[in-house]
Amino acid sequence: MKKARLFGSLLVLTLTVGAVLTGCGAGQDQAGSGTAAPAESPKAGGTLIVARKADANNLDPHFISNIPSANYIYGKVYESLVARDKNSEYKPALATEWKQVDDLTWEFKLRSAVTFHDGAPFNAEAVKKTFDRVLDPKVASPRASNFSMIKEIKVVDEQTVQFVLEYPFTPLLSILASSEGSILSPKAISEHADTLSKQPVGTGPFKFESWTPGQEMTLVKNDSYWGEKPKVDKVVYKVVPEDTTRIAMVEAGEAHIADQLPVTEVERAQSSPNMTMVRAEGLGVEYIGFNVTKKPFDDVRVRQAVAHAIEKEAIVKGVYNNVGTEAVSAMSSKVIGYNPDLKDYAYDVNEARKLLSDAGYPNGFKTTIVTDDRKERMNVAEVIQSQLKGIGIDVDIKVMEYGAYLEYTDKGEHDMFIGGWGNATGDGDYNQYNVFHSSSKGSAGNLAFYNNPEVDQLIEQGRREKDAKKRNEIYAKLQEIELNDAPVIPIRTIDHVSVTSKDVRGFWLNPVGYLMLDDVTIQ
Repeated sequence: MKKARLFGSLLVLTLTVGAVLTGCGAGQDQAGSGTAAPAESPKAGGTLIVARKADANNLDPHFISNIPSANYIYGKVYESLVARDKNSEYKPALATEWKQVDDLTWEFKLRSAVTFHDGAPFNAEAVKKTFDRVLDPKVASPRASNFSMIKEIKVVDEQTVQFVLEYPFTPLLSILASSEGSILSPKAISEHADTLSKQPVGTGPFKFESWTPGQEMTLVKNDSYWGEKPKVDKVVYKVVPEDTTRIAMVEAGEAHIADQLPVTEVERAQSSPNMTMVRAEGLGVEYIGFNVTKKPFDDVRVRQAVAHAIEKEAIVKGVYNNVGTEAVSAMSSKVIGYNPDLKDYAYDVNEARKLLSDAGYPNGFKTTIVTDDRKERMNVAEVIQSQLKGIGIDVDIKVMEYGAYLEYTDKGEHDMFIGGWGNATGDGDYNQYNVFHSSSKGSAGNLAFYNNPEVDQLIEQGRREKDAKKRNEIYAKLQEIELNDAPVIPIRTIDHVSVTSKDVRGFWLNPVGYLMLDDVTIQ
């Protein structure tokens, strides 16, 4: 899923993030996921109020194109065949076990006595109907490319299903364990597929109750859930775009959890006696991107000039206050296939000017960079504006509401953009295919509208290769090409940071940034 961003302002901050995060009571498990304080006499029941930065723009897993939207419902309303635990290891979900029959066939044994929220039975036919839908050209799902390797979903019996592939696809489990792999009610698909964007129907521990776009969404406990039932009776998400207001709600007891804590609010959260900070080292990377189909960014020398003119160290230290680390690749170091040997562009204004001159822009040019209205992202845009002014590039900043920003960039109306990719699987294919493959242009993730046949070919080879060493070699080469072509300039690997009130127990963030609510209790 794309567009998970945590940009901040270029401020001289006196606190050190390491000390702050250590001192605020947030624990770290082995997977790097943040966990709230240990439970003290937890009590079930009550309504959990979650203040969220961004609203969802769609609730249909076959059309969701960003992590903030998936975060509302994945693992809550919807489930997939397999899931990941706190150590990022695969665990059974709607499938109890699985095996690879041969290079092209994967078989899953399904959980019995499970029903969807609308009463439809969960079985092999339901699995088939879900994946037939996402792959149906008439449906035109932007997630279809993630499952293009599937030739057929074969129903063996009511509780057994086989995925027959067109070609060997090593990261299949990683895709099935993501939001795209959500299993939808077959009854809902047949009777009201057109409303799934607003009324999700899954098998999860919570049922969807209502959604007022731009304001709030309510989920209620699924009393018929097949697994361990949630501890709270209800979850109410409140959309609160203003960072200080969102944090103030937790501090004042008006909300229990607030997501996407900006670095400018870290000191406040640390010093408050009413809040606990929860942090997780993420899988995603934030970057500056170009629309490479538009002049002057269709010239690689111009993109390389910008790369030389951006001082990442100053951004990570000053803007992010060292929350996260400098990025060289669009894949974080925690993602399978990451290349640790990449050598980044040196900060070199003279080289940047030379490249611009060679490209025919000795006096620079005017352009626009678009960002959504998150405060930190707007401030990063100002930093980029200032840095590029030094090589003669006059940048106008265009700030848009998040949903409008998604629509604008999906259509390719931008010149430059501030974006990111929050890897939802932990596998390099998820970054590579969505961010760089030519078939993923637009809403599927390739907002640079980048097209390199060699990159396409290598990405497809990486999907098929079973040998881990050879696969890593393919991804290493891909990252080298992408670094040189510079359709995006990686800036920072993402750390996810949220705050909770002191009376919340059992909350944690996974490396994708999902809010894990199943075990939450309210004191």
